[in-house]
Amino acid sequence: MQEKIRKQRAFFRSGKPITLSFRKAALNRLERAIREHEEEICQALQADLNKSKTEAYMCEIGMTLAELSYMRKHMDGWAGKKYVLSPLAQFSCDSFTIKEPYGVVLIMSPWNYPFMLTIEPLIGAIAAGNCCVVKPSAYAPATSAVIRMLLRECFPEEYVLVVEGGRAENQALLDQKFDYIFFTGGVTVGKEVMAKAAKHLTPVTLELGGKSPCIVEKSAKLNLAAKRIIFGKLLNCGQTCVAPDYILVERSVKDELIGYLKKWIMKMYGEDATENGAYVKMINQKHFDRVCGLIDQEKVVFGGKWNEETMQIQPTIMDNVTPDDAIMQEEIFGPVIPILTVNSMAEAEAFIKEREKPLALYLFTQNKAVAGRFLKYVPFGGGCINDTIIHLATSRMGFGGVGGSGMGSYHGKKSFDTFSHEKSIVNKHTWMDLPVRYAPYRKWQDALLRIFLR
Repeated sequence: MQEKIRKQRAFFRSGKPITLSFRKAALNRLERAIREHEEEICQALQADLNKSKTEAYMCEIGMTLAELSYMRKHMDGWAGKKYVLSPLAQFSCDSFTIKEPYGVVLIMSPWNYPFMLTIEPLIGAIAAGNCCVVKPSAYAPATSAVIRMLLRECFPEEYVLVVEGGRAENQALLDQKFDYIFFTGGVTVGKEVMAKAAKHLTPVTLELGGKSPCIVEKSAKLNLAAKRIIFGKLLNCGQTCVAPDYILVERSVKDELIGYLKKWIMKMYGEDATENGAYVKMINQKHFDRVCGLIDQEKVVFGGKWNEETMQIQPTIMDNVTPDDAIMQEEIFGPVIPILTVNSMAEAEAFIKEREKPLALYLFTQNKAVAGRFLKYVPFGGGCINDTIIHLATSRMGFGGVGGSGMGSYHGKKSFDTFSHEKSIVNKHTWMDLPVRYAPYRKWQDALLRIFLR
């Protein structure tokens, strides 16, 4: 591994990855390969997670292609010089910033959206001019194999290297010195990544997760709210870092909301989703057992059963949940919906602020004052008003967490910036040289400095 990374550094120093023509050609090759191998990607996602072709394209392949297209269209402007106004004290000069790639970067991706969450950061790293080491998740082996095949077809290993494997390979990679590390995954491993990076003073982006709340205020359009909550919660069977983790609903509308939630579960997936061929499964036995263990049958008002053979869990609603219940102690990452009742939006606000800052927050309300208060006073990574999930489905806004849910962001220009260092440059002209800054200092210099610097 050390030798392969050494070759990447040598390739980066050659200057080839830095030229815009090289970057664009690389992105073009990647796009062609994705389109040519779309069927294999879909088959891999079905093997790993039982994703339907529609969900695979909507949530992985299509979003990746959209990001690639947006990046290629705008990268010329992002890579160019950006002139800024020079201060009077520096007369006469030009001041500007330029972007440069970090060098050799490591991208470590998770299993829940194994294709998109590997390739989207890679697009940003390539567009910014870096060499890349890509580590797909071992928990999605079919997709990992397709990614390896696809990237080897597109790029030599000294430019983009795919490393497959599990914990041993992760550790071996993290022991190496990289110029940047981009990690998507859980909080526990994220802390380990940051600790390893600190030994080399390597900057990191951490895309983590947490318990993202969904707040339903009494003025919300409950039927539509339930429809959009179920879409966001059951997408990828809840195995989404920004899935609505739990619902805080005002007491006066709780029962009506639960009725609509049941209605939309059955409309989208049938009375028993485990009999629906397009229903996503849990990624592995360990994860399946963990999520099943969070279900308190005494509080189940819908679902609550599972299929051991297929590792599928019914969409499950739990009512009368308390903050002390097991399901509120960790991120669910599955199709279980805990319902907690609040008497006011002030109570909901306090509940969220007492806990770790969430990656996402979803507020359903028709009250603009309530929406404005949550946006101003409640910290979270990003989110939606009157919808779920979709705030990350754009290249025009960054996506990322805050506090325990992560640091840094990406998508579109944010990805380009993430994988770039911005140099600040002053080009001082030589046709004159103001004497005000040079010793020995006199009263007139002090007077001029007080005019310039205020």
